Amino acid sequence: MEDVVVAVYDGVVLLDVAGPVQVLHGSRRYRIRLASVDGRAVRTDVGAPLGAHLALSEVEGSVGTLLVPGYVYPDGDRPAESFMGRLPELAGRARRVASVCTGALLLAEAGLLDGRRATTHWAACADLASRFPRVAVEPDAIFVRDGRVVTSAGVTAGIDLALALVEEDHGPDLARTVAKHMVVFLQRPGGQSQFSVRTSVATPRHPALRRLLDAVAAEPAGNHTLAAMADRAAVSERHLTRLFRREVGLTPGRYVERIRVEAAQVLLETGAAGVDSVARRCGFGSDETMRRAFLQVLGTTPTAHRRRFRTSHTDR
Repeated sequence: MEDVVVAVYDGVVLLDVAGPVQVLHGSRRYRIRLASVDGRAVRTDVGAPLGAHLALSEVEGSVGTLLVPGYVYPDGDRPAESFMGRLPELAGRARRVASVCTGALLLAEAGLLDGRRATTHWAACADLASRFPRVAVEPDAIFVRDGRVVTSAGVTAGIDLALALVEEDHGPDLARTVAKHMVVFLQRPGGQSQFSVRTSVATPRHPALRRLLDAVAAEPAGNHTLAAMADRAAVSERHLTRLFRREVGLTPGRYVERIRVEAAQVLLETGAAGVDSVARRCGFGSDETMRRAFLQVLGTTPTAHRRRFRTSHTDR
């Protein structure tokens, strides 16, 4: 039975721990131990205590898998320095290192993601990319395997990650059995980009900006040039750009582009219209412009996206 050490701390997200542990335990192929800094119970993000089997310093010899769960982003309790100080050495003795959700940020801080591809919760992907430029962030992935390091997206994606580990170690039949027992997908459809752009950005304090965001989301193909939006908001173009950067974290053009890409995704996945027609209906003007936007936002082309996510009832 392979040894799995789950590194826990005060503020850890309960489901980041419980989901993967349930999968691994259900496979009956792993010895799972929870380790905290001092070997004592920790307080999870929901306030419930979580017991530990041992202290991080008591983990001896080689480790099969080191699993690092995440914390509530961005304002949740982060692990103490004493916890972070233990990660690099412990990871160095692990055959495989995995993270759930914002656990990827902790791996990055420990230098364990340098030069690697990785993902994290969709809301933290931009932060991971900006703070750690040596990490190649894949924001749409549910989980990313790069060598001996595996990172996963938010919360329940830890279940997907654990199922992938079971499949890697013991084959698809066992992984499928565990997934069936837990009533979850063995491989869930879609990526993180399925989550709405409009709901993923913070609600702006400026009322005119809120109205603009809602208007763009409601009519992606509308006239949403910088000049037109500034006129509707009754502010200068320069001031509108500052508002977007400060309250949305994107330029006006990038926000409109992402909304249009999201609208095009829906049409490509659920309709039979040609790519050129989808491009016009979503405000891109041409299929080539939409293709460039898809590559920029999703890292794939509209045609490839349709092949991957087209629903089974599209042609009915």
